[in-house]
Amino acid sequence: MRWHKEKRVDDDVMRHPADGEAWKEFDRTFPEFAADPRNVRLGLATDGFNPYGVLNQHHSTWPIFVFPYNLPPWKCMKKEYMMMTVLITEDPGRSIDVYLRPLVEKLKDLWTNGVRTYDKSTGKMFTLQAAVMWTVNDFPTYAMVSGWSTKGYMACPVCKEDVTSGWHAGKDHEWREKDKEFDGNTERHLRPREWSGDEILNQLNRLDFAPLGKTVSRIRPSTHMN
Repeated sequence: MRWHKEKRVDDDVMRHPADGEAWKEFDRTFPEFAADPRNVRLGLATDGFNPYGVLNQHHSTWPIFVFPYNLPPWKCMKKEYMMMTVLITEDPGRSIDVYLRPLVEKLKDLWTNGVRTYDKSTGKMFTLQAAVMWTVNDFPTYAMVSGWSTKGYMACPVCKEDVTSGWHAGKDHEWREKDKEFDGNTERHLRPREWSGDEILNQLNRLDFAPLGKTVSRIRPSTHMN
């Protein structure tokens, strides 16, 4: 579990998430956590699938996996090191928050307080902490897990309110069959600006979340970007 600190080769080659800027920035932001390489960096992933194939088109199962990135690259994504923490036996929709709540609370506790753990290499106990570095999802599941809708006018989580788009609708629209052609205009906008964590948190704090439930619908207030 200390591979990323003791065995990693620092030669600007991306072989493992520990070589990436996100990992290094996390170390700079939380030096006390980074000081003990036994503290676990986690990824969280989920997606739905139909285990019955065509026999039941309406059923889907959603496993929630957590996996440690401390391990070397030839181990950290192997199935024997992945931990299935939750198994949802229906399409959770927006209610995925309810299923994830116990896991989120445990992960918050591991970050804030840690857990007493035995280190076999030293024969001593220590307080192990854990941090979720990122989530791994496809785009539709991204909407369910993060709360940012990936459909509609402001669907791009990068552009946010700086989105530029044209509207067309209807199954017979001429653009539907022209996957390599657009409206003939050249895109000259600058890249979208990067948002800080504080700015994103402020957006979340302004949200008025809808009641849970797959059948509940609502109109987006004008104060909500998405």
